[in-house]
Amino acid sequence: MGPQGPSLLLEQFGPLQGVRVLSTGSIVAEPVAAGMAAEMGAEVIHIERPGGGEDWRHAEFPIEAPDGEQVASSWVQDRRNTYYTTLDFSTPEGQEIFLNLIRRTDIWMESSKARTYDKWGLDDAAILKANPSIVICHVSGFGQDGDPEYVKRASYDFTAQAFGGMMNLAGNPDPDPPSRAVPWTADYITALFCLWSSLAAYIHAQRTGEGQVIDLAQYEAVHRILSGTMVAYHELGMVRERAGNKAGNAQPWDTFRAKDGWVVVAAIGPVVYSRVCQVLGLDPEDEKWVSARREIESPQGIEFDAILRGWVEERTMDEVVATMNDSQIGCSKIMNAQEMAENSHYQQRGVHVEWEDEQLGKTVKGVGIVPKFSKTPGKIWRGSVPVGHDNDLVYRDLLGLDTDALDGLSERGVI
Repeated sequence: MGPQGPSLLLEQFGPLQGVRVLSTGSIVAEPVAAGMAAEMGAEVIHIERPGGGEDWRHAEFPIEAPDGEQVASSWVQDRRNTYYTTLDFSTPEGQEIFLNLIRRTDIWMESSKARTYDKWGLDDAAILKANPSIVICHVSGFGQDGDPEYVKRASYDFTAQAFGGMMNLAGNPDPDPPSRAVPWTADYITALFCLWSSLAAYIHAQRTGEGQVIDLAQYEAVHRILSGTMVAYHELGMVRERAGNKAGNAQPWDTFRAKDGWVVVAAIGPVVYSRVCQVLGLDPEDEKWVSARREIESPQGIEFDAILRGWVEERTMDEVVATMNDSQIGCSKIMNAQEMAENSHYQQRGVHVEWEDEQLGKTVKGVGIVPKFSKTPGKIWRGSVPVGHDNDLVYRDLLGLDTDALDGLSERGVI
């Protein structure tokens, strides 16, 4: 038993063993960050509202459990290895319980509009007073401060993709509409920012004993991965727009239709481009084709694209992929779920694994642990569980509440 109290995990594993994460967000971004930590050995306690829990439990592509409950496929995939409790923060008893959990926690992650917890007396100052070394990661759509009109706005994955600039670059040019990246790409990007920043602050806390607060705005996480878009604007006055799948300054880099489906062909630099020319029977030293690589809208650039498309159209996806890869040219089918499940490389790397899901009462199969660690691998020790499944375990074993106290809290709707 350390200063954070006894570990609830029966088996210690992974690079994050000994780290306790308290998770109080909803929908996708923050809970996914906590779930990834749990797959790497952190002890994660997630809190939902008493009663029905999160609506996201039943959201997309639901699977029916033996009790008739509809469990979302995304919940089954993302909510593994986690202790699930319920708590009403608006009650004095709930606030006391929460602060007792905070005292035993290394990292608290939450997602809500700015200052949501302040109204319950659980502002950052109160949290750091209860545990001076804790890392707090606030995930919100627009941040904890800034223009008040934006700070108070609701935000979802779609909103962040639009406001953060991603959708302006995704899809075909006008008059086609912008496209969103799926599934929930802004949320998953934010989850990755949430986890790495929390762990960076945790390393600092371990070294110095000082906790701190992370202000993670979802739109900023999306905005950060726009490559040089904003430098190009500030330094060149360039406003990038949608260009479809084609690269704007060199070819080939696009989607191409074969006899039986779509492939991507990607060649960066003159060396790989010359390999494409050789596959097509074109002289890579001919100045016409040398210039066609970068002058993609020129007559020779358009002709090169037409020749490549004609070559691809005459062949199956497998033939195109085999020929291109034999010549060390980036090329792949655009894979669907069935193709990925049946693919030999996915299978030999063990990407898809089975685990026991307690809600569904059966073995399920999905994506396993990513990435692979040589010394401290992650693992799946259980699947998703019903609302409040671990109330007794967490509140009894960690906080020391007895059965009578737990029954009373339940009767009053606190847990």
